[in-house]
Amino acid sequence: MAVPSIHPESTKIGWIGTGVMGSSMCGHLIDCGFSATVYNRSPEKAQPLVDKGATLVDSPLEVAKNSDVIFTIVGFPHDVEEVILGEQGVLKGCSEGNIIVDMTTSKPSLAETIAAEAKKQGVHSVDAPVSGGDVGAKEARLSIMIGGEKEVVDALNPCWEAMGKTIVYQGPAGAGQHTKMVNQTLIATMMIGVCEALLYGYKAGLDLETVMKSVSSGAAGSWSLSNLGPRIIQNNFDPGFFVEHFIKDMGIALEESKRLGLSMPGLALAHQLYLALQAQGHGRKGTHALQLALSSLSNIDWPNRS
Repeated sequence: MAVPSIHPESTKIGWIGTGVMGSSMCGHLIDCGFSATVYNRSPEKAQPLVDKGATLVDSPLEVAKNSDVIFTIVGFPHDVEEVILGEQGVLKGCSEGNIIVDMTTSKPSLAETIAAEAKKQGVHSVDAPVSGGDVGAKEARLSIMIGGEKEVVDALNPCWEAMGKTIVYQGPAGAGQHTKMVNQTLIATMMIGVCEALLYGYKAGLDLETVMKSVSSGAAGSWSLSNLGPRIIQNNFDPGFFVEHFIKDMGIALEESKRLGLSMPGLALAHQLYLALQAQGHGRKGTHALQLALSSLSNIDWPNRS
């Protein structure tokens, strides 16, 4: 299959999923000069992109009919399957030479299935999950982990560069998703450490803003501590990434680790703690809301420091 050239002035993009991450990411592509056709199950959430000049349509199929490269970033693997492989899905509207780019964190096996089905129609498929949260999406400095055909991935460089700063090709179809599972495993156990450390500092009577000056730039420093620690201290649990979606990711990682014959007790613990957080009614808060579940285990009401 020939690999098309990608240029903002001539390539038409499609975008499916205009939530916390997708709206900013698509917005950057429009700002670079790409014309865009968009779809979201809640049309009002696509309005900021329409205001930028995007065309809103009624189905993923219609997006594909009007696009050369179709990006998807939705919630769960079953959503990916529906918007790409369903009766009104992207593949039904694709023409030979189109490129599908799924940026959802999803199952590696599903990425492989999509690539195989796309190939039957002469369509290219890439899996490219991202890390960096809402801030990374807004500031166009996401880490993008990419699986698929190398020539196709390279052709998409104008798109990657509009959305991210760390752009790494990982291998064939599914490799991007496997890499994201590594990323989510790191974050899951790291968030336990961040939240427990701040809880300890609070209980010891320390000023947490002052504590951060010492610990965030040393050996204990991390993206999670520097970016989410201040939000925890200010009692701001607005989502950069939803708890319920993180639970989904950990479930995929645990399923894959079982298939690979791996024991992952740290990840399993984090998964259970986040399930408890969801059971407390915090599934739509950000992942750093784990602080609320851990505080409750010590009978501490995390203070409002705003």
